[in-house]
Amino acid sequence: MSDVIIVGGGIGGLSLALTLEKAGIGSTIYEATPAIQQVGVGINVLPYAMRVLANLGLEKELAQRAITTQASAYFDRCGSSLHRMPVGRFAGETSPQLSIRRGELQAVLLDAVRQRLGPHRVRTGWECTGVLSERDDEVCLSFRDRRTGQKLEPQSAKIVVACDGIHSKIRQQFYPDEGPPRYSGIFMWRGVTCGPKFLDGATMVRIGLPSVGKMVIYPIHSYEDGTQLINWVAEIEVPDPGSFCNKRDWNCPGDAKDFVDVFADWRFDWLDVPELIRNAHTILQFPMMDRDPLPRWSFGRVTLLGDAAHPLVPLGSNGAGQALLDAEALASELAACRNPVDALARYEDIRRPATAKIVMSDRAGAPDIILRDGEERVRSQVALPTGRAFPRPARAA
Repeated sequence: MSDVIIVGGGIGGLSLALTLEKAGIGSTIYEATPAIQQVGVGINVLPYAMRVLANLGLEKELAQRAITTQASAYFDRCGSSLHRMPVGRFAGETSPQLSIRRGELQAVLLDAVRQRLGPHRVRTGWECTGVLSERDDEVCLSFRDRRTGQKLEPQSAKIVVACDGIHSKIRQQFYPDEGPPRYSGIFMWRGVTCGPKFLDGATMVRIGLPSVGKMVIYPIHSYEDGTQLINWVAEIEVPDPGSFCNKRDWNCPGDAKDFVDVFADWRFDWLDVPELIRNAHTILQFPMMDRDPLPRWSFGRVTLLGDAAHPLVPLGSNGAGQALLDAEALASELAACRNPVDALARYEDIRRPATAKIVMSDRAGAPDIILRDGEERVRSQVALPTGRAFPRPARAA
């Protein structure tokens, strides 16, 4: 029997295994997919999240694979500068801000887990179907083989932590009437493109608003020939996204033809946005979703973490970062408390109110305040349309 069973081998689950190991607590990760692969596109790791990763001894390796972001810049849809501010160590923080491929971050975490805990502590193809039973000193989970659908042997531990994302089976068991995730009304396309540096080659850029088209763009890797791998996100208001409204699949392929025309005139002297989109190596699409904050995360010896506990709309680069803070807090409380049930309650008292505020702040679009001011300026100065008839995204095959 493990000390802790971690359901899910994403960034939250892998980080929790490492923070627990550092605290002297054993764990085993059960991941539903047959293999943990490098998926997704770019991710922006804010300084508070890098602090947790640095405490795990991973900063140097991550920095070698990433771009150390120097500034965050805001532009209107005419390409005019609205605001620029330094970030990370360039703003006096103790930790850097890194922009990196999500798969690279996950690979660094996975390698560290296998080296420090042992490869047998990561079990793939084990899909958790729910909490089977709980006794005074242990909790038992049911599993099935993701590849065959056959039942697997139940697994027990002193503590279970659900890190299985926005569609968490364990969350659904505790809240069976919650329903599907809440669609924000904004559809997203994410891509990576190899191209020349823009601006100083180390700036994260935000342009426009979803009502007229919004782009978030930043480099995530530099090549020896001077080019960079550039991550970009297109956000557009789409009232009815069809079948995508009820799920969030980070790996659903997208097509530039569905949205590139929205940005057809975004050709600035420092970046050609339509060319960036058309030259993409990868395009993924999904609706921007979240869930309402929960009144409770912990039930006896079971608790939630990361997107299973508090899925956020991806506006402020907070999703993975908040999961890292969850992992740090939970490991600390489990190490400090003799009674693990008390530790889960203390962890929830620390993290649930803080994350609830971020869920609601991101939902209200707080990170876009500067961009909204810029859009008002554009509309008052030039004769640009206030909105467009956006194409409906293609449905998944």
